Amino acid sequence: MVLDGEVARPGWLETSGGRILACGAGPPPRPTHDDFPDCTVVPGFVDMHVHGGGGASYTDPAGIIRAADFHVRQGTTTTLASLVTASPTDLLAGIRALAAASHEGAVAGIHLEGPWLSRARCGAHDPAQTRPPDPAEIEAVLAAGGGAIRMVTLAPELPGAGEAIRRFLDAGVVVAVGHTDATYDQTERAVDAGATVATHLFNAMPPLHHREPGPALALLQDPRVTCELIADGAHVHPAVLRAAIRAAGPGRVALITDAIAAAGCGDGAYTLGAIPIDVESGVARVRGASTIAGSTATMAEIFRVAATLAGVPAAVRMTAATPAGALGLERVGHLRAGHDANLVVLDADLRVRAVMVRGDWRVTRD
Repeated sequence: MVLDGEVARPGWLETSGGRILACGAGPPPRPTHDDFPDCTVVPGFVDMHVHGGGGASYTDPAGIIRAADFHVRQGTTTTLASLVTASPTDLLAGIRALAAASHEGAVAGIHLEGPWLSRARCGAHDPAQTRPPDPAEIEAVLAAGGGAIRMVTLAPELPGAGEAIRRFLDAGVVVAVGHTDATYDQTERAVDAGATVATHLFNAMPPLHHREPGPALALLQDPRVTCELIADGAHVHPAVLRAAIRAAGPGRVALITDAIAAAGCGDGAYTLGAIPIDVESGVARVRGASTIAGSTATMAEIFRVAATLAGVPAAVRMTAATPAGALGLERVGHLRAGHDANLVVLDADLRVRAVMVRGDWRVTRD
């Protein structure tokens, strides 16, 4: 059992009222109700960047619960639901639907990945709908969210980005830098202004160059920044992933899925917002292009990759504690007294055997 970052062999944990009442190393002080020999218990995964899964998308109001339930079954007990670039009308409708789901507890909040992105680095977003941040639209977005918007990704080189960063920070929203063509200096200024997250580091931004280091190096080396990384084997080469973890440390790396509706499903045709997507051999790309369009990964798969690269305690930190800290979520991300009783039981192969959400078993497998 990984208790507050430390491995206990064996370990025990007691819950009450949806919270962890007590936990510790060694034999339990009282008879146990559930026993998992030869298993590892870790905090529930926190995915701060995910668009859907199980055939459903967070852009579809009818699919929100289905997508969230799919990821719960894979060990993600805290989800920040991501919306993609859309028209002003569609964006507000998507925010209102996810705000309702957030207030009901289905998701932990909303991540707006756009529309304030670089057209040159829009990736799988609709370039026709990317636009500079507008104060009136920002106010409308915040009002529609009703406090549910937790993070916004924007390109800091866009006109009005500095004012947008300040407004979102004033509203208690985490600002992330991503889908950007910014220079190193522009990125540094955004971090100085209060941006604290790198949206899927290396992806949808200029590659590192020895004379023009660009945003990736500025974000990777700044101790104020939490770096998202997609450890699905397609978005970032394992050698680069390993180097980034070593450079930033598990306390600044948040592993994410960036999963789309195709996660948990087979190859075939899907959509991401209004963009048609084809999945072949488990890799999602914009139809007719080489552009990667999110992933088909789950946090359980990401955890196994991280455990292989960096060990179980570091994997726990990067899939739970670090993203929770980046989002300011105070009662998730650790197994410690007073926190929500969110946990994942992994078998000897680090595959999900059981999932508890706020004290209730949601998944149990033999």
